[in-house]
Formats: sequence, C-alpha cells, structure tokens
Amino acid sequence: MQTASHTGSKPLRQSLGRPSVILSLILSTLLLASIPALAQLPAGAIDTTAPPKTAAQDPARAQANDALDKRDYPTALKILTPLADKNPTDAHLLYDLAFTQDALAETPAQTTAAEQTYRRAIAADPAYFDPHLALGLLLARGGRLTDAHNELQKAITLTTDNPALKGRAYRALARIDQSVNPPAASDELLSAIKITPETPGDILLSGELAEASGDSTAAELAYRRLLAVDPQNHDATAALTHLLLHQQQPEKAESLLTAALAKDPDNPTLNAQLASLYEQQGKTAQAIPLAAKLHAAHPEDSAITRLLARLYSRNQQYDQAAPLYNGLLTRSTQDPTLLDDSADVQIHLKNFAEAEALLKRALAQTSAFPTKDDLAQAASHLAFAASANNDPTTTLQALDIRGKVQPQSPSSLFLAATAHDKLHHTKQATDLYKQFLSVANGQFPDEEWEARHRLLTLDHMK
Repeated sequence: MQTASHTGSKPLRQSLGRPSVILSLILSTLLLASIPALAQLPAGAIDTTAPPKTAAQDPARAQANDALDKRDYPTALKILTPLADKNPTDAHLLYDLAFTQDALAETPAQTTAAEQTYRRAIAADPAYFDPHLALGLLLARGGRLTDAHNELQKAITLTTDNPALKGRAYRALARIDQSVNPPAASDELLSAIKITPETPGDILLSGELAEASGDSTAAELAYRRLLAVDPQNHDATAALTHLLLHQQQPEKAESLLTAALAKDPDNPTLNAQLASLYEQQGKTAQAIPLAAKLHAAHPEDSAITRLLARLYSRNQQYDQAAPLYNGLLTRSTQDPTLLDDSADVQIHLKNFAEAEALLKRALAQTSAFPTKDDLAQAASHLAFAASANNDPTTTLQALDIRGKVQPQSPSSLFLAATAHDKLHHTKQATDLYKQFLSVANGQFPDEEWEARHRLLTLDHMK
C-alpha cells in the first residue's frame, strides 16, 4: 500500500475559503478579487511515490495507512505521532503525519504544528514534491501569500509522477499571482492546462485575467463559454454580472441574475448581487426584500447586515436600520464609515447626543477613512449633530476638519455662523452669515430667514 495516497484531507480537498467570506466580498465590492479567488485553490498534494519496502512489513504503519484511507484522522494521528518520533528522517512518514495534522487543524496552534511537520518532511527530502505543494496551500489558506508563492514555486521545479499535482501547483500560483502579476498568472494557467485537462475554474480564471488586462471581449467570451457548458456555475454568473455592470449594461446584468435566480432562488451570492444592483439603480424597495431574505438566512454575515441597514436608511426606515447598525458596531467598533452611517441614522431619529458621540469616535481617526469625501461627510454630520446638540465648539472643530478636504458650502457656512453666534463671536458670526446669504440663492429659505434676522440682531448689538 502506498504511504500517502490520501485524498480525504479536509483542508486540502475542500476549498480554501468560506462561502460567507466570498459572499461578503461580493456584497461590499461586487468584484472577483484575487484574495477570494484563493478559495478556488485546488486540493492538496497526494503522495504517489511508493514507500520504502520496509513500510509493508511495519504493522503500525499499515494500520496508519488503513486509517488514512478511511479518513479516520484521529486514529491515524495516534499511530503516526510515535512512528514519526522513531523515524525523524522518514520524509514520507512525516508527510503522512503533517497531512493528518492538517486535516484535523481547527486552531492556529494545530495549523502551526502541521506546517512544522511539512517543513520537517521537506528537510528530510528536499526533492519530495508533495509536502512542498501541501505546505504552499496551507500557507495560502492562512493568507501568507508570499511564503505560499515561494513554496509553490519550489514545487513546480520538482518531479512528480502525477501531472495532476503539478497542475494544481501551477493553478495555485496563478490564483496568487492573479492580482499582483497577471502576466505571470496567465503563463502559470497555461502551464497547468498543458499538462492537465482544462477545468471550469481555468475558464473562469482566464476570464478574470482577461478582464484585469482590459480585454473585456475575451473576458465575456470566457464567462459565456463557461456558462454554456455549466449553466448553473454561479461564479461565472457573478463574474459576467460584474463585467456587464462595468460596461454600463445594468439591464443585461439584471436579466442575467433574474434568469439564474429563477433556477436557484435561494442562492445567496446571486441574491446579494441582485440586491446590490438594485441598490445602485436606486430601486431600494426591490432590494430590501432580497437583502432581508439574505439576512434571515445569514444573520452573522456583517456585509449582508450592513447592506440591509443601508437600504433601510435610504428608504427612510430609520427605526429598522438603527438596531442593525448597533449590532454591527459591537463587532466592528472602530470602522469610521460604519460609525458615520450609524450616526446618520441617529440624526434622522433626532438622537443628536448619541450621533455626536459616534461621530467623535469616527473622527478621532481621520486617516482611517477610505476617501476624503467620506471624511468630509462624517465631519459635516458631526457639525450638524453638535449644532443640534447645542455644542458650538465641537461644531467648529468638525467644520475645521471638513474645510481641510472640501471647500465651504452654504450649509457649512451657516453652521459656522450659528456656532460663532452661540459663542458670542459677533464679528465672525456676522461675516459668515453674510457669506452664507451671498451663496444661498434661495435654496435654504428657513436658514436664509434666520440669517437675515440674526444679522439685524447682531447689528443692534454693536
């Protein structure tokens, strides 16, 4: 019996990512980025090299092989651990042990133990292909892409009797290189296809690489070719949807998604994309039922919860949005845009003190905002909340932050004028009220009336 012809290892046979992770990224960006693509990295290495002749004469080793063949990893671990201690330079035995540890790993410490054992197998026999591949996949799953790339690069220089394993190494490299080095990824994918049959994942990746290089025609052809052979391939549907949206063809994207959902109405990825598409089109009422359905099925998925909260807010259902944002903030306490979105809901609910507290937390980390516009929006919200909360000092501080990234607006001029007015800064208030009136042009009748009234009052106070 071969020492490691084991295909049942959970972390190697199963995808490297979780569906909820991929779903969350689709919801937040509608992009097929390279890191989620690692979820499609192929299964791990299989040792097809015949063991030393002595292996068949070792009853314990035979029992370990039998346990591995049955995917009874706890039993295999009990047998292999002392065997490896007795044979510390047996690369095949060490690989079997690492494979087993990898299959059972549920904590960082257990993953580290598997990594260390893979490295011991490599040290015992540097030319042994399988542990290089398995270690590369383990490192990729942990997000250590540079280390994974180095290990997989070593693997493809080694010899293996199984071309499928070499193909897996090339495909794993292509996924890692997809965003950082697309030309290399294309070469690696081509190398994989030369030695093994093309897979649906290969077609999908070729489309993604074409899209990344700006060849939208080739990308669309690849996605449609995959859907022609596999109409239920939701990754292809998602990728083609993204491409159509990029090409400003939302009607085609909507038609594609609704057709796919007619066949698979509960698919979370497709529902998430359609809800996000409706959101982008301003079809909030149509998006809410989809997002609510997703949230009911995946209540712990932060991206889905945030999408639903945002939709409720845009539909002026602030009482529905508020508890969702509160729940999100218990899990992500320092996200500045999440704090701002939550505060905006509180402002509409007239909970100005709570909104001000949230916005102060957000603006305590101005460099953490994704864009200057996001920062300016949060500062504007804080200025308004603080003004409504009768806190003119904070209003001026918020307007100072806003003024560093965006020019003054009629609203910011009015808020600054009222803040200085409350602080009895007569000259500053007078100047700002006048500036506000010079640009308001009838757009803010209530505020313009108040500005004129306060100018008369302030003039009498001179």
